[in-house]
Amino acid sequence: MAELKKKILAKMRGVTLCALATVTENGKPWVRYVTPPRMDDDMIIWIATFANSRKVKQIEKNPEVHLTTGVTSLETAESYLQIQARAEILTDGKTKKAVWFDHLQGIFSGPDDPNYCVCKVTPYRIEYHTMGPVPPEVWEA
Repeated sequence: MAELKKKILAKMRGVTLCALATVTENGKPWVRYVTPPRMDDDMIIWIATFANSRKVKQIEKNPEVHLTTGVTSLETAESYLQIQARAEILTDGKTKKAVWFDHLQGIFSGPDDPNYCVCKVTPYRIEYHTMGPVPPEVWEA
């Protein structure tokens, strides 16, 4: 499991694109791209988002989410991640400052922007898929 965790962390450190699925108010899945997520050593994923977005409302109603990530180019793709998790929305200043990075300057006025909040995603299952017909390696919390 320790080796798989290392592979997952390495994959998350190089990611530039991530699709996040939530559940709508009427129980339907909704997928969108999100800002580059960051995964810490405890396997928690941090995503910057707009406080007034649909995803925030959907997560507040149903915290079950799913992320697909790990491919930056189809030509060089070797593996990807499927992540089942629970999310929560955080608006405290300490968290917002901790998650802030320079790329967000083009989206928000700064870490104190009232429309900037953080989506904390806590995975409970991560499938590490390699391209091809091989079963995934599975990490579970």
